[in-house]
Amino acid sequence: MESGKAIWVFGILFFLLAGIEASQLGGGLRKCGFPAVYNFGDSNSDTGGRSAALGEVPPPNGETFFGKPSGRFCDGRLIIDLIVENLGLPYLSAYLDSIGTNFRHGANFATGGSSILPGGYSPFNLDLQISQFIQFKSRTTALYKQLGDHSNRPRPRDFSKALYTFDIGQNDLAYGFQHTNEAQTRDSIPTILDEFARAVQQLYKEGARVFWVHNTGPIGCLPYNEIYYQPKPGNLDSNGCVEPQNEVAQEFNRQLKDRVSQLRAKLPHAAFTYVDVFSAKYTLISNANNQGKLLLILSSFENPLEFCCGSYYGYHIDCGKKAIVNGTIYGAPCHNPSRYISWDGIHYSQAANLLIAEVILNGSLSDPPISIRKACQNPKNA
Repeated sequence: MESGKAIWVFGILFFLLAGIEASQLGGGLRKCGFPAVYNFGDSNSDTGGRSAALGEVPPPNGETFFGKPSGRFCDGRLIIDLIVENLGLPYLSAYLDSIGTNFRHGANFATGGSSILPGGYSPFNLDLQISQFIQFKSRTTALYKQLGDHSNRPRPRDFSKALYTFDIGQNDLAYGFQHTNEAQTRDSIPTILDEFARAVQQLYKEGARVFWVHNTGPIGCLPYNEIYYQPKPGNLDSNGCVEPQNEVAQEFNRQLKDRVSQLRAKLPHAAFTYVDVFSAKYTLISNANNQGKLLLILSSFENPLEFCCGSYYGYHIDCGKKAIVNGTIYGAPCHNPSRYISWDGIHYSQAANLLIAEVILNGSLSDPPISIRKACQNPKNA
């Protein structure tokens, strides 16, 4: 979190934008050519699952890029959208969405509110998402054998060549903070990661071989958490983030990285990339006022603890709703979402997602330090 680290991270971003990819050090590695992406996660990567299952995510969500609600808790694209763009693939259809879906190039099992462990904010925990994938693979393979190739169905041979992405765990921590305390939430981390490891091993048994794993972001920097946190002396850092919550998130990430290393040793034919999303997000928040000049953007971000849509000040109004209290309108969205890191107090704006994706997709913050286009490279066989 030091300023030197911030300069280092966005220095890498500068070189990326100049066309120099950090992963060129491994220029001799073969290209992956992923035919499909299968994603598992929560609202940070949900492209329509919750909307299909529990009711539409309302406008103004989607206004910046899609021009209408798209099932995403964002004004535009999420990091998962930018991942598939980078790989030259179409946006992922949500597994739960029955309208206009195309699964030839993958499917998205992420659902808003999901956690790794059962319970929490959503019934669609990681184990259920894995079960959905196994059923999806079995049924589409049977249809392929029965009816032959079809333009919107996956090819059985592509499952073992696909990229399997994870962005989940934030809600396990958030639910723990809300219903227990920081110490108990920290103590639950090994149990959470036991479940994560079982999920990965199930996918491996189904033929999955390439895994791209995001760690969890600085949950203490979400405006929602900062607003509702009962402040104590010394518990807010220099950016106004809730430091005890970020410390638990960092411990989760440390143990997650260790667990990924264990999975590498246990699953010899798999290739794992652990992605430090926490550092990318925290550095963006720390340097919000400088990003405009660095990236040649005309205007800098607002205070990173401000957000565009909804209201938690005085009256809790979710994004997409409005209330008039004593003549004051609460919940009206801002006019320029690109000036905000946070879209709705919990989820990031498209503008922030674009910057975060630029940093993480080139491999600068990955272990091993390899771009997503070369994530299929197994370091054991390099």
